[in-house]
Amino acid sequence: MGLRKNLNSQITKSRSSVEVRPSSVRRFIAEYLTIIGILFGTFGSLSARSQQSPSASSTIATPEQLPNAPTPGGTGSINGTVIDKDGAVLEGAKIALKSGAFTAALESGSAGEFDFTSVPSGPFELTISAPGFASQSKSGTLQAGQDYIVPEVKMVVATTVEINVTQTREEIAEQQIHVEEEQHLFGVIPNYYVSYVPDAAPLNARQKFELGWKFTVNPVAFVTAGAFAGIEQARNTYSGYGGGPQGYLKRYGAAYANFVSGTFFGDVIFPSLLKQDPRYFYKGTGTKKSRLLYAMAHGVICKGDNGHWQPNYSSVLGSLAAGGLSNLYYPAANRNGIGLTFQNTAIGLGGSAIGGVVQEFILHKVTTHSHDQQSEN
Repeated sequence: MGLRKNLNSQITKSRSSVEVRPSSVRRFIAEYLTIIGILFGTFGSLSARSQQSPSASSTIATPEQLPNAPTPGGTGSINGTVIDKDGAVLEGAKIALKSGAFTAALESGSAGEFDFTSVPSGPFELTISAPGFASQSKSGTLQAGQDYIVPEVKMVVATTVEINVTQTREEIAEQQIHVEEEQHLFGVIPNYYVSYVPDAAPLNARQKFELGWKFTVNPVAFVTAGAFAGIEQARNTYSGYGGGPQGYLKRYGAAYANFVSGTFFGDVIFPSLLKQDPRYFYKGTGTKKSRLLYAMAHGVICKGDNGHWQPNYSSVLGSLAAGGLSNLYYPAANRNGIGLTFQNTAIGLGGSAIGGVVQEFILHKVTTHSHDQQSEN
């Protein structure tokens, strides 16, 4: 309105001061209308823009307004092939997929292929495993709508293989025998037939034979037989053998034969047939009286291969067999027939009882490696 008043006032002044010509009036009206049109056009444009555009503080670009921006969310697929070290396809390999909170698992097909579908876009990790092969991991980033191809997965043989080994009863017994074969009185005299493991594994027939064989061919056995022969020679025991070197050799042979036959009949043959253990099992605990009775019973009581205590038939029958055999090589003048046999049997049983007592209270103190078995137990 101020603009219009200005214009009207200018026109009034012009009319009063100058002569109005028609051409001048027409030109003035045209300029006036032009100015009015420009002003209204400018205000209209500003008004339209203010209605179309939100305020600057609330202007946010959306994905639709940014055609080059990636679409948030979405899924894709991940696939690949698993082969072995020789390049052959590996069927049945296990593939585990983890992508954020999403997890999935499958096995490779007949062509070694695997294919995960509808996997959320974003970082992912694959773990591939197969029996006999070292596990592998593969990672990457999946885009929405992408078909991600994993580079060929080549499995390598595992460098370590876990083996679960359980020892048999025979193997355990073999280990225990090896320790017993190291047992010597004062480091010299063999003391094989004593076990310091109360629940030692039973011996099979082969092990009983091997233990008896090693015991009888030990150098100490030959020296001991020679010492007995010398004593008998000096006392003229078994006079039928005569004197001199010939008589000594006969006594030596008889003494060694007694030792071998007693060992094999009482500790190998009958224990194998009757499934009894020929060893003395050191007790070492309890009162002295209980240990004494236990040791003295060794001649008539033994442990069976089944772990139960039972009458020592092997020792009794072994002594009878060895005594009977001795009648074949003793001089005829010194043979007492069955009387000598039972006499030798009684001596053998008494010797077993005395031997048990000595083992229980004395020999364990001077036996090398006796504590090896106790520590293993």
